Amino acid sequence: MRLTSLGLLAATTCLCQTAPPKLIDSHVHHNGSAAFLTKLAARLEAAQGMALLITAPKDLVQVTGFMKQHPGLLLGLGEIQLDAPNVLATIDRFHAAGFRGLGELTGPKYPYDDRRYWPVYERAEAYHMILLFHTGIVGRANPEEPIDVSSDRMRVATLDLIARRFPKLTVIGAHLGNPDYSWAAEIGRWNPNLYFDVSGSTLIKKQEDYTFFRSVFWWSSVASPHTPKGAGSAFEKLVFGSDVFDGELEEFDRQLARYHAMLDACGVPAEAQANIFAGTMWRILNQK
Repeated sequence: MRLTSLGLLAATTCLCQTAPPKLIDSHVHHNGSAAFLTKLAARLEAAQGMALLITAPKDLVQVTGFMKQHPGLLLGLGEIQLDAPNVLATIDRFHAAGFRGLGELTGPKYPYDDRRYWPVYERAEAYHMILLFHTGIVGRANPEEPIDVSSDRMRVATLDLIARRFPKLTVIGAHLGNPDYSWAAEIGRWNPNLYFDVSGSTLIKKQEDYTFFRSVFWWSSVASPHTPKGAGSAFEKLVFGSDVFDGELEEFDRQLARYHAMLDACGVPAEAQANIFAGTMWRILNQK
């Protein structure tokens, strides 16, 4: 068993290239279908890209096998439930298989920053695993069904304590805290280990006013005692994420177009856009 785990680790953690890809999608949900993996791989090859694939434990063997056959295209994000009694063992299993992170964390019984979840974050930090959190409003697929899910427990501000308490942990907040965009940006401004994607409905509802995001990411080139030191564009707190789920790969292209439209409307420089689409995640993935 130990040799098998090490073999999987070698197969799945190798980035197999020395230059960054043109695109890294940090937020793709696997639907369990082998056909979807094949289609996703073809789309990534066409885009000269790679993706972080959210994978359920039941699909671990399928996905690691596919990764081994298609090196350099997919990296694993292990799907866990924060409140599951065996959550730490599940993290160990994903880590042994070479997965680079965990996510998309969602539906907690307590706020994300509750100390009951700190052992999960401690384990992820020790393994140098990225954490992808759902933040903000969450869908309700079956309104007739009672369910213990609250968007308030997933407020983006709860990531502030996590990022501060676990400084070696890379945290990505999906959906930019929709609709708490200003909170998301401000806590990202002070936490160098915290990033966001703008997947979901945000770039649809804001499409008539993409320049709105200039007021959210306002601190480019600002020097003051109340702004952390740094260079580059404030928009570099963003990484690309498509949030493809249920096999709807068309969302990859739609989301890519929305990102480009928003960043262009806000006058984000080409160098910063290159980091948003690939460079930042590449640096994170290659950290020792």
